[in-house]
Amino acid sequence: MMRGRGLVNRLAVIVAALLAAAPLHAEDGYALWLRHAPLEGEALAALRAEAPIVPVIVDRADSPTLAIAETELRRGIAGLQGHDRPRLTADSTEIILDCGTTRGDGAAGFVIAPERIEGRRAVRIAAADHVGCLYGSFALLRALGEGTPLSEIRRDEAPAMPLRMLDHWDNPDGHVERGYAGRSIIDWWHLPDKLDPRLVDYARANASIGINAVAVNNVNAKAFMLEPRYIARLARLADAWRPYGIRVFLSARFSAPMELGGLPTADPRDPAVKAWWQAKADEIYAAIPDFGGFLVKANSEGQPGPQDYGRSHAEGANMLAAALGDRGTVIWRAFVYSPEDTSDRTAQAYAEFQPLDGQFALNVILQVKNGALDFQPREPFHPLFGAMPRTRVMLEAQITREYLGQASGIAYLAPLWKEVLEAQTGRGGSVAQITAPVGMAGVANVGSDRNWTGTHFDAANWYAFGRLAWNPALSSEDIAREWAAQTFTRDDQALGTIAAMMLGSRETVVDYTGPLGLAHLMGTGHHYGPAPWVCDLGRADWNPCYYHRADKGGIGFDRTAAGSKALAQYAPAIAANWSDPATTDPRYLLWFHHLPWSHRLPSGRTLWEELAARYDAGVAGVDRMAAAWASLAPAIDAERHAAITADLAIQRKEARWWRDASLAYWQSVNGLALPPGTAPPAEPLAAYKLRAFPEAPGQ
Repeated sequence: MMRGRGLVNRLAVIVAALLAAAPLHAEDGYALWLRHAPLEGEALAALRAEAPIVPVIVDRADSPTLAIAETELRRGIAGLQGHDRPRLTADSTEIILDCGTTRGDGAAGFVIAPERIEGRRAVRIAAADHVGCLYGSFALLRALGEGTPLSEIRRDEAPAMPLRMLDHWDNPDGHVERGYAGRSIIDWWHLPDKLDPRLVDYARANASIGINAVAVNNVNAKAFMLEPRYIARLARLADAWRPYGIRVFLSARFSAPMELGGLPTADPRDPAVKAWWQAKADEIYAAIPDFGGFLVKANSEGQPGPQDYGRSHAEGANMLAAALGDRGTVIWRAFVYSPEDTSDRTAQAYAEFQPLDGQFALNVILQVKNGALDFQPREPFHPLFGAMPRTRVMLEAQITREYLGQASGIAYLAPLWKEVLEAQTGRGGSVAQITAPVGMAGVANVGSDRNWTGTHFDAANWYAFGRLAWNPALSSEDIAREWAAQTFTRDDQALGTIAAMMLGSRETVVDYTGPLGLAHLMGTGHHYGPAPWVCDLGRADWNPCYYHRADKGGIGFDRTAAGSKALAQYAPAIAANWSDPATTDPRYLLWFHHLPWSHRLPSGRTLWEELAARYDAGVAGVDRMAAAWASLAPAIDAERHAAITADLAIQRKEARWWRDASLAYWQSVNGLALPPGTAPPAEPLAAYKLRAFPEAPGQ
């Protein structure tokens, strides 16, 4: 328990009670899951029985991080009791912060346990460092907020993954690529002179779920982000976020030595290029001693990289890694596809990176997307997981819903990430086991909207990402209930309804956008809405037709030995199972197989009948969510209930649009009558093809 050593803070706590439950009041979502709404009913009674608590600082530590922990405990416990004026009594309980001697990084986690000191009740939050105590303080408040009696709160936790990171696709002009919640929260124009308090609230929210790293700018990086004026701005961010245990990373443009340094090349073997990066790293570390390192997108989607000079990804990454030394890390994205490579798009990353296993420096991490294509509503796990045992590999997920409805309705993504994390690779265990020694990154969904994430329910994905990066063993349901209880209501019946909505929402989106393993069927550029008919773009693999390959004879992408052979990139046991349609999980069927419309599925339906049924199931699923949400009006404040009702109304329209446009197109290809009982599309195919969205956000 680390008693008797390190820095100890004692917070005296006193008895107080709520006279009555406060009526629901309008909320705008800014507080996220840190509302600390007053306890009610049995939870309040349990707290009263043990002396409900409000902390008073006794010994103030000379530590910004512990000062934050003290403030959070004071604020949170006062909120849970419904007042903010503590009174010391003989029944006071002490909360003891036993926090080691350094700020640290919280990697060792924390322990929370009740104890007795000279006959008086106490709760000790023990950690090896100050950040660990901050994490423990948030965990204590979370448990109290769930109604757990103080005397029953026992936690012994450490993060499963050392790097728990958000990647912002924010541009310095304030635009957010694939962002659906307003402009960037980072106001580069006024930094370093002015720091928006919202950035501190952002760090607070991240720390509460254990996120410890943030890449602040788009992976399609601008070279000028490495100029001294931006380093000074980055340093101001680093100073603000450091007490919350967050290290800053910067997306770096590989050609910066040419664009900023005036060099004729960015060849990673060139001594002048190496010297330029070394000097730049030294400059950054002089301003930010705990700078996390560089995130790099290279030789993908037109970005410069080492292949421009005939060098490998490993040579490019290692050159940057040498400049950072043991001070930081290079995170090299494995999302690549080349206009010169005409092979299966999903096979290119494996083909480029797997032969380089063992060639990357120890301070290089390969960041691999959850699937081999591009954050689709459903993809099989990426074949690189388990295929590079001598390389540090981390998981990249997308929190922003680029392909899952963007900023409308509900699509809770914890089930998607759990599906990937729990996937058995056949090479060294599950994806979670393979990536746990390194970490997990998520493309952030945060913006300047008052509720942070565009829709209130999208905050659940930010929350779930942090919780799963901390502990991948947590269930999607537990996280959903945990988030909803802190965000909306603790009423058990209402929580059950909300959790059920959330747990089924992602599968609902899959049903009406890409059932049975179909993928990449969205509109061009904006990625909003269905466009499976697009077949004439400049690159084959930009076209939805490339991925569904529908014709009169059938539908699906054959990736078996008879097709693109991409299936061979998986472990033999996995590949053997997925090579036969009869043993392939129906969820991935058309990802790996091109099958006749008459192919019979385990459900007993033909493929055409099953597709129609899945589209109808998606529409029905959204209708059920809308009805369930309507029933919750008495339990949710009117402002947020109305906002989510409007979001669900949009999602209902979009589900029908996806269903009708998709069926109309498939029917135009296969020439088949709609299965019995299937309602015809509301409009002719030509009408759906005419829809255009030049003003869609996030492009």
